[in-house]
Amino acid sequence: MTRFFALSGASALALALGAGGAAAQDDITACLITKTDTNPFFVKMKEGASEAAEAQGITLNTFAGKLDGDVETQVAAVESCIAAGASGILITPSDSRALVPVIEQAKENDVLVIALDTPFEPASVADATFATDNFKAGELIGQWAAATIDDPENAKIALLDLNPSEVSVDYLRDQGFLSGFGIDIKDPTDIGDEEDPRIVGHDVTDGNEQGGQQAMENLLQVDSGINVVYTINEPAAAGAYEALSSFGMADQATIVSVDGGCPGVEDVQAGVIGATSMQFPLKMASMGIDAIVQYAKDGTVPEPTEGLDFLNTGVTLVTDQPVDGIESITSEEALEQCWG
Repeated sequence: MTRFFALSGASALALALGAGGAAAQDDITACLITKTDTNPFFVKMKEGASEAAEAQGITLNTFAGKLDGDVETQVAAVESCIAAGASGILITPSDSRALVPVIEQAKENDVLVIALDTPFEPASVADATFATDNFKAGELIGQWAAATIDDPENAKIALLDLNPSEVSVDYLRDQGFLSGFGIDIKDPTDIGDEEDPRIVGHDVTDGNEQGGQQAMENLLQVDSGINVVYTINEPAAAGAYEALSSFGMADQATIVSVDGGCPGVEDVQAGVIGATSMQFPLKMASMGIDAIVQYAKDGTVPEPTEGLDFLNTGVTLVTDQPVDGIESITSEEALEQCWG
């Protein structure tokens, strides 16, 4: 059964509440708060949380912002979860810094807070983080791009990022890509801090196809010779390809991305995207629900992967142009593991 929950004012925008199964452990309530409910990554995350909640017999309330960066809706969602007496909150923060005060409020009310995919800043704001190693995801596609294009020392690179707030998932993928490509980065937490002449520029996409197309068009006006395009995710990559195609430049640039959604994997198979780093949102969410149930039973807090400040849920490079020394799977293999 699905219900809808409305908040007053700006927070009423795109806030959805769904109820999961409740039986043996119907005294346990969990919340899932995603950035949006349209990106296939978050759709799959909700699916994973819903299936796990039903299996565990607990109540699950799900919320989503209207778009990336919708902090007000996420704040309101956290407050609603606290008021509902939730045992735990799973959240993909739209802004890793702006949400800190309300997350601290949740923890003061003995709510377990687990960040999914996007760490808070600092990561210790949440009780735990279940995530892709986003720097590694970017690094893999950067290494692949440097190994496959002609004359990487004279590349012209466009970087299509998320939004101006520079959330951690955004700059970690961006700077991981540049590091993998062989470009010195001064600060892995600061987009645009590089001085390499190969970088044409950065632009923002809001993680969607329309934003990717506009950002690509903007950067082509800066330099029409762009031949490498990094994108924050596969919807942005699809938009970049549309822009390049509209100018007859589809074969000029190699596009790389991160996500591993089925449409993105199909774009790898079709040659739209050269390589993408696959992550596993269903696994993040289902593990998060299990952790909330365990916390409600005995107060156990999840431990991070050894050597990291988060629990690493894995990343796999997907390409049909493999490179010696960089482990990868083909698009055909990836279609058996993809989501969305």
